[in-house]
Parts: sequence; C-alpha cells; structure tokens
Amino acid sequence: MTVLAHDLAHDPAFPDPTLRDRGGPAQPLLSVTGLVKHFGGKRRWRGETKGAVRAVDGVDFAIAKGETLGIVGESGCGKSTTARLVMQIIPPDAGEIVFDGEEVGSRALDLTAYRREVQMVFQDSYASLNPRLTVEDTIAFGPRVHGTPRREATGRAHDLLARVGLEPGRFAGRYPHELSGGQRQRINIARALALQPRLVILDEAVSALDKSVEAQVLNLLLDLKAEFGLTYMFISHDLNVVRFMADRVMVMYLGKVAEVGPSDVILNNPSHPYTAALLASMPSMDPDNRTEEAPLYGDPPNPIDPPPGCRFHTRCRFTSAICANREPPLAAVAGPHAVACLMTQPGSGHPQAAASREVAA
Repeated sequence: MTVLAHDLAHDPAFPDPTLRDRGGPAQPLLSVTGLVKHFGGKRRWRGETKGAVRAVDGVDFAIAKGETLGIVGESGCGKSTTARLVMQIIPPDAGEIVFDGEEVGSRALDLTAYRREVQMVFQDSYASLNPRLTVEDTIAFGPRVHGTPRREATGRAHDLLARVGLEPGRFAGRYPHELSGGQRQRINIARALALQPRLVILDEAVSALDKSVEAQVLNLLLDLKAEFGLTYMFISHDLNVVRFMADRVMVMYLGKVAEVGPSDVILNNPSHPYTAALLASMPSMDPDNRTEEAPLYGDPPNPIDPPPGCRFHTRCRFTSAICANREPPLAAVAGPHAVACLMTQPGSGHPQAAASREVAA
C-alpha cells in the first residue's frame, strides 16, 4: 500500500501544506474578529431586530499553526454555531474571518479555495454520511469535485482508509449502515483529510462513541495531526477529553467568550467563575474530593433576551451591582491568558477586583 503523504505530495492539485504557508509560523492560521450570528426575530420599521436568538454575539479568537484549540461550554453557548460560521456553512451576520492572512470570501481566498484548506468532522457520524454512497465514493467525492480524476481519487480514498485503520479490501465497498459508530467516524475523518486541509474542525467528534472507541479515535487524531501537520479546532463538552487534546482552551457562555488561554492554566487555575464552576462539576474518583455544594445554580438565561452587563452575573456567586450594568471586555490577565470578568480587571469598580487572581482558589 502506498503512503498517503507521498501520493498527495506528488499531486499538483494538492500542493504540500508547507508550501501553502503564506505568513510563517508567527502568523495565526485562523483569526476571527467580531463574529455575530442571530437567528429569527422580527425587523422593526426603525431597522432593529427584536426577538432574535443571539447564538454568537461578538466572538474573537485566533488559532496558531499546528495547535489544537479546545472550545468548551454548556449546551446552547454557541460552540457548534461558531464552528459552522468558521466553516461558512451558515453566513455570519457580522465579523471577519481571516485564514493565514487572507480574508475568507475575498478575491484572494474564495470559498472553493478556503474549503480545500478547512474541513469539518460532525458529531453525528451517520447523519453526515450519504447512505447511497459507498465508503470509497464518500471519501473520493471531495477530490473529484475539485478536479481529481476518478481513478486517482479512489486510490487516495483507499490510502486514507488504511491510514485511519480500516482495511480497504473489507470496507471500501460498504455502505454507512453496515458500519459501527466508530468506523463511521473514521470514515468522516478520512473524508475530511481527502482534500489535505490545514485546519480540521472537530465538532463533538467523539461524544457519541463508547469510551474504548473514543480513546482509539483520539489517539488516531493525534497521530494524524503529527503526520500531516494539521491544526485542530476541537469542540467538546468533556473537559477530560479537552485536557488530553488541547494546547489552548476557549470557554464560551451564552454566545460570548468567557475565558481563553493555555490549557494547563485554564484547566488548573481558572480566573473566570464560570470556568471554575465547569471544572467543579467534573466527577471525581477521589473520595476526599467530594462536591459539597452545587458549583452553579439555575439555568442559562434566555439567549433571546440575555441579561445586561455580564451575561453570567445572574448565576455568579461573586456578582456585584456593577456586573449588571457594565459588560466586561475580554482582557489579558497574564500573557496569552484573557478573561471577560470585572474581577480580573483593576479599576473596574468590582469590590473584589484587587483579589481577582484568587477566584479559582
């Protein structure tokens, strides 16, 4: 069996990823600024929209080349919508997406070229596959759309099947309903790699798998990242999985970024009360580390009418009067660690601002 990396390196339609690096390692692979997406609502005669669901409401982040950014938060916080906006599956209402120095959708980087560079693996491994296509046709479909002859695309599909641990002779002619959940997700990963992307978005890609299969797929993702020089945007509700996979972590709450920084800092010494509550909710096998008090009370507010000021203040045990009147900006507290909380910002007017570094303690 030939090696996939060798095949792609000699395919003129798919140049080596290192040759596509336009700005060097210092330039982020992906930069997102002011990303906004509201669903529904009614437009009034004055121009404003009422009753819209603010799924993503001003999100800023960047992903460096070769790193894994883990995105965590409660259901409904905007994680998957952010992924679909970055992938351009749904159009944003506002904001700018820049990929390796080029604005997405511009003349320099149209959507056809962008989607060759960025691919996505979805949570539902069965719903994201066409039940009428065989495994080899599923994987070869993308390259064929982008101009690769059928024979070469099929050969690439077989190479990718072998790389994700599925014997082509056994699996190439099968249909999705003949595969297990773990096998289907491996097919989705192989399909995402068929265009030799530089960024792979993984939206809850292992959450529906058994734990033993989940561990195999996570190890496979790490191996593929190292072999092909990939960058991951990894979305998950499982903080243990994020701890294993991510170099940096971004915490979202009600359509906004609450905290972002290196994974060891975020997961061991968080500065935002919401991040601390998420970590406290993780089950522990240590009998001396029992949860005596609920880390968080109540449900998230309605995204149609979010609370003013800090959106977390209605559930925060450190809330103050200023939290309901002033929205905290996402500001750096130490190097690449940034937090959207008034307690971490000196001079913000919060009574505990001076003691902000001891929030998680």
